[in-house]
Amino acid sequence: MEATLTKSDPPKRPTGPRDPVRTRAAILDAATHEFRAKGLNGARVDTIAKRSGVNKRMIYHYFGGKEGLYVAVLEATYSAIRHAEGDLHLGDREPLEAICELVRFTWRYFIKHPEFLSLLGTENLHRARYLKQSARIRDLHSPLIATLSHQLDRGAAKGVIRPGIDPVQLYISIASLGFFYLSNRYTLATIFGRSMDDAESLEARGRHIEDVVLAYLRP
Repeated sequence: MEATLTKSDPPKRPTGPRDPVRTRAAILDAATHEFRAKGLNGARVDTIAKRSGVNKRMIYHYFGGKEGLYVAVLEATYSAIRHAEGDLHLGDREPLEAICELVRFTWRYFIKHPEFLSLLGTENLHRARYLKQSARIRDLHSPLIATLSHQLDRGAAKGVIRPGIDPVQLYISIASLGFFYLSNRYTLATIFGRSMDDAESLEARGRHIEDVVLAYLRP
């Protein structure tokens, strides 16, 4: 005769294997929110564990502690934007089209992912102390710079881009034209007495960035 579960019996927990991929993803998502809101020093592992629904012991098991988790969040954050850039297939486009698409993508990505900007700001306050611990970070950026270099060379050969442009300097300029605006939009709005984050202003800024980059590329 089968045993029946009475009201006094505690519910049984699942006995199946733990899903490490899902567990890590849940922890990283919760940690991203916590680090974005409070920075590295203010973030609490207890809060991350509660938000992710994971036992705190599992966080230490997968990441070794708060600093290891922070490095993993930085890697995941950079990996996300680099993979999204890969989906653009910039190497298959004409040189100017490829660079303009990268400009538009970068601007839209910054707007949609404020956590990216927040984490960059936090890590720069630490002078990249934790990013330097990552064994993956340079490899993540190499394909983008290689593609930019290839397109700049192609554009120069076609006579549509001036020769001698450093792809690293170009990407820094593309990113900084958007990063500075979004990171400082509240102070800029106060100083200049105009809205900086409504849809029309963001669209105008995106066009401005594209115009600036195109003018720089022009032979």
